[in-house]
Amino acid sequence: MSTITAAAAAPDTRKPLYTSLFVQVLAALLLGIVLGMAAPEFAVGLKIFSDAFLKLISMIVAPVVFCVVVHGIAGAGDLKKVGRVGVKALVYFEVMTTIALVVGLLLAYLFGPGHGMNIDPSTLDAKALNTYADNAHKLKGGGIGSFLVNIIPTTSFDALSRNDVLQVLFFAIVFGVSPALVGGEKGEKITSFIDAVSTVLFRAMGLIVRVAPLGVLGAVAYTVGQYGVGSLKQLLSLVALFYVSLAIFVLGVLGGVMALAGLNVLKFLAYLREELTIVLATASSDAVLPQIMRKLEALGVKKSVVGLVIPTGYSFNLDAFSIYLTLAVVFIAQATNTPLSFGDLLLVLGVSLITSKGAHGVPGSAIVILAATLNAVPSIPAIGLVLVLSVDWFIGMARALGNLIGNCIATVVVAAWEGDLDRDKARRVLDGAELVDVTAG
Repeated sequence: MSTITAAAAAPDTRKPLYTSLFVQVLAALLLGIVLGMAAPEFAVGLKIFSDAFLKLISMIVAPVVFCVVVHGIAGAGDLKKVGRVGVKALVYFEVMTTIALVVGLLLAYLFGPGHGMNIDPSTLDAKALNTYADNAHKLKGGGIGSFLVNIIPTTSFDALSRNDVLQVLFFAIVFGVSPALVGGEKGEKITSFIDAVSTVLFRAMGLIVRVAPLGVLGAVAYTVGQYGVGSLKQLLSLVALFYVSLAIFVLGVLGGVMALAGLNVLKFLAYLREELTIVLATASSDAVLPQIMRKLEALGVKKSVVGLVIPTGYSFNLDAFSIYLTLAVVFIAQATNTPLSFGDLLLVLGVSLITSKGAHGVPGSAIVILAATLNAVPSIPAIGLVLVLSVDWFIGMARALGNLIGNCIATVVVAAWEGDLDRDKARRVLDGAELVDVTAG
C-alpha cells in the first residue's frame, strides 16, 4: 500500500538522493545514451534488461487490474454510481480523442512537415511492412462490431494469461458487480479476499519497480546503439512536430481541463515524474500501470474511479496516439504529393475515432492502425507508411508518455466531475506537504 508521510518530518529522516527512483532512472537513461554512443554493439545486447523488466511488469498487470476493479466496484456499493462513472469516462474519452485528432490535423497542415520530400510511392519497399502483417488481422474485417465482440473474453483465464487489459476489465466489471448484488457475509468475504490479494500484488509491484533503472538502461542503450543519435535527421521535422503537438495538447488542452478541476498540471506531472521517465525510456505505458493507479489513489482519487477509468482509458483514451494518427496521415499525403479534399479529411477523422480504439496491446499497433486508417482513404498510398518506420520507436516513446498523461488526467477529471476527488488532499500532495512512496508496498 502507499506510504504517506508528513513533509514536516525532520530533515535527517529524508532518504539520500541516490535512493530516489527518479534519480536512479535518470542516471540509467544518461548511462544508456553514453553506452549507445561509445559501444553500440554492446549497448544493443543490453536490450535484454528492457525485455526482462517489461515481462516482469506484464506478469502482474492483469491480476492487479482485476483486483483493483473488482474491489472498487464491490466496495462502492452503489452500482448506479459505478455505471454513472463509466458513462462519464466514455464521454470524456470521446471528446478528448476528437480534440486530439483535430490538433494533429491542424498542426500538420499549418507546418507541412512532408512538403518538399517529393516521394514516388513506386520507389518504396513494401517488404519493410511485412513485420506487421501478422498483427493486421486483429484490426481487419469486422469494424466497430468486431471490436466490441472482442471485448468479451473467450474465457476469464484466457484474458488474464494474454494480458488483454480490456477483456480483463470486462470480466472484472461483471465479477465485481456480483458480490455487490449478493451482499451480506458472502459478498463481504469475497470483497475482503480480493482486497487482501490486491495488497500483496502491490507489494510485489513495489519490488519489481525497484529494477526499473535496469529496464531503462537497456531500452535507451539499445535505441541509441541500434539507430544512432543521428537517426532522426531524415524525418526530424515530423518527430519534432509530434513532440511540439503533444506539448501543446498536454499543457494547453489537458492543462485547461486540470485547471477546471482546481489543480495545476505542471505540479501533477512533477508528481508522476518517476513513472513518466520510465515510460519515456521503455516506450510502454504498461510498465507503470500498477504504481500509477496507486499514486492516483494516494492523490485523493476514490479507488473505484481509479479502478474503472485507468484500465478503460488504456484502450479508449489514446490522446497522443490520436494526434499521431492524423499527423502521420497528412504527412504521408504531403510527402507523396497526394492532394486531400475536405471530404477526405472528414473521413480520416471519422475512421480514426474507431481504429484508434484498438491500438493498445497490438504489437506494431501504430503501423497496423495507420494501415487500417489509410485503407479507408484510397487516395493516399498506404505504402507511404514505410516513410515513418524508421522513427516509429522515437515517436512511440512520446506516444506512450502522452497516452499515460491523458489517462491520469482523465481519472482526476472524472473523479472531480463525480465528486470523488479530495481536492484538499490532492493540493497537499502536489505541493509536497504529503510525500507518497508507492514502492514501499
